[in-house]
Amino acid sequence: MTVQQTSPRFGVWALNPGTWAAFKHPEDPFDASWRRVRDHILLAERLGFDATLVAQHTLSPRGDEFAYLDAWTSAAGLAAVTSRIEIIAAIKPPLIHPVVLAKQALGIAEISNGRFAINIVNGWFKPELERSGIPLLEHDERYVYGREWLTTVKSLLEGKKTSFQGKYFHVDGVTLTPSLINGRRPTIYIGGESTPARDLAAALGDVWFINGQPLTEVQSLISSVRSRERVGAPIRFGLSAYVIARPTAAEAQEELARAWQLAEQEKGDLAYLFASVDPKVTMFKTFEKYPHIGTNGGTAAGLVGSYDEVAQRINAFHDAGIELFMLQFQPVETETERFAAEVIPRVRKTAALAGAA
Repeated sequence: MTVQQTSPRFGVWALNPGTWAAFKHPEDPFDASWRRVRDHILLAERLGFDATLVAQHTLSPRGDEFAYLDAWTSAAGLAAVTSRIEIIAAIKPPLIHPVVLAKQALGIAEISNGRFAINIVNGWFKPELERSGIPLLEHDERYVYGREWLTTVKSLLEGKKTSFQGKYFHVDGVTLTPSLINGRRPTIYIGGESTPARDLAAALGDVWFINGQPLTEVQSLISSVRSRERVGAPIRFGLSAYVIARPTAAEAQEELARAWQLAEQEKGDLAYLFASVDPKVTMFKTFEKYPHIGTNGGTAAGLVGSYDEVAQRINAFHDAGIELFMLQFQPVETETERFAAEVIPRVRKTAALAGAA
């Protein structure tokens, strides 16, 4: 087991889809407006959170009647109004040509003074491509496409004159400006847990995002990626999780039970989403093993309990190799504040004591 020497970093999922749990929560009305996205991330920045992840869907997986604020225009807006927090924008390679995407990324990096990163996700929501007239490649072939795409993007982000001739892309001597900000390119996060996704992360990523699941599973996934051939700095790891932290474990379990009741009420509303999933996507196979509240594994990570219990579990994940915890809450603003006040200090205290030992 590898013990991290720095304190964990904490991020929040931006609210561009309106919510990450119940759409009909009585204390958390659905709101996917720019105002709310902006205000939540400004709050998170003031509270000391380190990063935000802005997810990408052109069409809402919940249905056309639900708003879903665009990830990249939102990221540019957040870059302009924040001063410290890292802004990570998700991107599905089939949606934007690599040269255009790299140009946009370098622009947002300039706006943010180097606080911008990209999160490569293969994609699982079929209607987003099919209804837009974009070819939907078979699962593993999407990673062939994605490797070519990311190879090109990474070279351009590094300020190199880039030429690439592959199966899907043909780029001839392109150099983009503005280039490196503060001497470095945007960080590359990669999501997905299939074998091709792990291969891509080990080969070209800086950080691999893991969906929420039990510690033993996360340890196994980290070992799997660390064992792959890699050139350059060691890969780092992030974890998605939905948090329910309360003064006592009993109170946390009571709130979890309430969350399950809300989820049960909305179960029928998710039929469109689950009918639209590519059946080969590993993420949803994992979700079947670990029922959860929230998205991307959510409460399956086990960050449900007393303040001390949640802090202890975070430190256990950190000891296993998780650097960045990308978190979801509901009601969002209230629970973001609670986590910052009650859990982060406990985690920092433990990390400080471990560093002094």
